[in-house]
Amino acid sequence: MGNTINCPHCGKNFEIDEAGYAAIVQQVRDAEFDKAVREREKLLNNEKESAVSLAVAEIEKKLTETLAKKEQELAKKEQEIALLTSKKEQELALLASSKDQEIAALTSSKDQELALLKSIKDNEINKLESERDSAISLAVAESEKKIIKLQSELESNNKDHQIEKNNMAEKFAIQLAQKDETIEFYKDLKARQSTKMVGETLEQHCEIEFNKMRATAFPNAYFEKDNKVADGTKGDYVYRECDESGVEYISIMFEMKNEMDTTQTKHKNEDFLDKLDKDRKKKGCEYAVLVSLLESDNELYNQGIVDVSYKYEKMYVIRPQFFIPLITLLKNAALNSLKYRQQLAIVKEQNIDISNFENEINDFKEKFGRNYRLASERFETAIKEIDKTIDHLNKTKEALLSSENNLRLANDKAEDLTIKKLTRNNPTMAAKFAELED
Repeated sequence: MGNTINCPHCGKNFEIDEAGYAAIVQQVRDAEFDKAVREREKLLNNEKESAVSLAVAEIEKKLTETLAKKEQELAKKEQEIALLTSKKEQELALLASSKDQEIAALTSSKDQELALLKSIKDNEINKLESERDSAISLAVAESEKKIIKLQSELESNNKDHQIEKNNMAEKFAIQLAQKDETIEFYKDLKARQSTKMVGETLEQHCEIEFNKMRATAFPNAYFEKDNKVADGTKGDYVYRECDESGVEYISIMFEMKNEMDTTQTKHKNEDFLDKLDKDRKKKGCEYAVLVSLLESDNELYNQGIVDVSYKYEKMYVIRPQFFIPLITLLKNAALNSLKYRQQLAIVKEQNIDISNFENEINDFKEKFGRNYRLASERFETAIKEIDKTIDHLNKTKEALLSSENNLRLANDKAEDLTIKKLTRNNPTMAAKFAELED
């Protein structure tokens, strides 16, 4: 069965078969489809353009807001930098002023204290010099008086000198005779005693002679046997004497040596000097004395007191008859030197006072310098901390300026953004925009 088609232009009816009708229907259907596709494509292109325009507007809005926000932050940072810079300048000015005031105050205080100390020292020195001059003048006057007195006494005693000389000659003659008798007595006594008894007899003789004079000449003296052994040795007797204040001014280590005339092996005095010197040093004695009857035929030891200090310091060798005279001589010499020791001690104490005064001044200078150095170091530390803060602020400023530069680059990139650049690597979008342009 055929199909009738009415032409819309001429109004005629056409009869076509199924195949022709199907072809016409297919043609009409393709035309409608193409029309619908073109309309849909146009609608999509319009939506795409709207979406792109909206996206570009949104990006531009966000970039503008971000740029405005960054500009506000940059302005705020610049204000903070300006505020911190102003604050730092004020602190620097305040610290500089404070340091100048502290230095001025310390310098003024130091000058005043040094002037005061110098004035005190000058006064003390002047006072000491005045006292010294007065003491010297007084000593000179007293010495002149003593010289005049001694001259007068010398003149008055010259008359008695000859008489005393004659009396002394007679006295020495008597003593010489007594000495000869004593020597004969000891020779006879030693001949009848053992060696141990001979030594002990000499010690007893010296002790008896000392005790005879102890109450009158040596009331404050210590004279006892040395019973304390030091390094295996000890002396025979130790003599010590002190002044009224308890200060020892003389000490003597005694060694008594004797032997029988029949002894075959004869000893010499020099054989015992080294041991005596060691004993003196161990017991802390000033002098050492060997009381000896050895070498009875030696004229060196028979003539009197023998000084052997050329071999051993402050050592003497004597016969028994010179035992008391030697102690008296050494005691008197020590008493005379004691006055000079006391005067030297006073002068030494004065020198110590002056040295202590100078040490106190030096100690003050040292402590003042130390405090000044610490203050200066702390000031320098504060300046360094301020410089570090400035460096930190400068770095922050550089970071903000770098951020501003990045924002400027971002803005330039946003302004340079175009549709073509957005679709450069997108073939589908590029084809669609190309069709729109066509």
